[in-house]
Amino acid sequence: MTRSRRVRARSTSGPLFGRTFIVVQLRSGVAARRRRSGFVGLVAAGALVALTACTSGSINNLSGAEASLAGNNGGLSSSAVAPSSAGDPTTASSSAPAGPTVTASPAFGSKGLSPVAPMSVTTSSGTLKDVTVTNPAGVQVKGALSTDGTTWTVGEDLGYGKSYTVTGTAVGTGGATTKISGTWTTVTPTDQITTSISPGDGAVVGVAAPVIVHLGYKPTTDAEKAEIMKHVTITTDPQVEGAWAWIRHDGDQFPSLDWRPREYWPANTKVHVESDIYGLPFGDNYFGGDGATSDFTIGRNQVVKADATAHNIVVQQDGQTVATYNASYGNGDIINDPNRVTRSGVHVVSDMQETTKMSNPQYGYTNVTEHWAVRISDNGEFIHQNQDTVDAQGVTNVSHGCINLSAEDAEAYFKTAMYGDPVEVTGTSVQLSSADGDIYDWAVPWDQWLTMG
Repeated sequence: MTRSRRVRARSTSGPLFGRTFIVVQLRSGVAARRRRSGFVGLVAAGALVALTACTSGSINNLSGAEASLAGNNGGLSSSAVAPSSAGDPTTASSSAPAGPTVTASPAFGSKGLSPVAPMSVTTSSGTLKDVTVTNPAGVQVKGALSTDGTTWTVGEDLGYGKSYTVTGTAVGTGGATTKISGTWTTVTPTDQITTSISPGDGAVVGVAAPVIVHLGYKPTTDAEKAEIMKHVTITTDPQVEGAWAWIRHDGDQFPSLDWRPREYWPANTKVHVESDIYGLPFGDNYFGGDGATSDFTIGRNQVVKADATAHNIVVQQDGQTVATYNASYGNGDIINDPNRVTRSGVHVVSDMQETTKMSNPQYGYTNVTEHWAVRISDNGEFIHQNQDTVDAQGVTNVSHGCINLSAEDAEAYFKTAMYGDPVEVTGTSVQLSSADGDIYDWAVPWDQWLTMG
């Protein structure tokens, strides 16, 4: 079997016309079969085949006579080209293609991050594979890959004061890869601000019940108040007109964020309230803690009309009178003592006790047992049983400021009352105000309420 031949060329100097010669040597394929003559002599008009120094070294540049060889060693066509060193596999070099570029946002190694800050990994020249983010316990964080496979985004809130490890691979269009490895570290707050919501989840309340979001923090600027309000939402079914306002309730160190409708709630309204302040910066390295939600229902429409000059209370449901009870109010207007005047304005039922102890040392009594007590403000006003004033009930006002009923009437009213019911007191000289304690939301005119948010 005959092996294919190789053509090898080397340069040499010769006397022919002062030119540099390329001597062509033919090999039969194996060293053992070299011709004894070593180089093939070329006798053509007494001259060697010559290439001028100005040629490219390609056989293609030879003239017809110079490009044709004849003899026992066979022929060489003009299409043959002597290989350069670049074609030699022992000297050729190649470099692997670079992997795709990967960008992390925030940059890997970032610290003091908000646990709710957007975090993602992106490649602009390939796709992402097997991206995972794990907390120090090895639990994977939820996330999502974009439809084009170029961006992976964290899909849940992270924890405070933790370092999260990110791993994965980016694959380029040519198959080249880039390993993904880095960390994100969240802030460690000095303390966390939490919220609670009233009415609580599952409650059924009266038509005057305000929504109260207790924050445990005092905003110092209007901008801070506005930012907090962006993270507290209310949804009602049916839709109800209302607004938020900052209110300080009796006994609270910090103001609360209250929402009340412009008019009383429609009966049977469904209300959903959500406070989502987690991760919100409050200054001085304080951050929002766990949020809160509440789903509650507005009950039947019951309004108490309490007229101090008529010495009675009228209970109405859906605008219809269902009961009228004789009563006695505070006698402050009679004896000229404003502390004993039952406040006029819209009170809200805030508590109910079948039996309770009442004290007012200023007026000479402590720990007096009373029954069927319905609290309507934190200044000490109740609608309750008082057998000692039965003779005055329906006739004149003799109490220290409470609305007194007989035992029978007090029990009957108590059993219809509900947290959030409005009690509209009229006919006295002193108006209910913020000085009277807890729920005074309805004592604020609507136009003024709109300026308090």
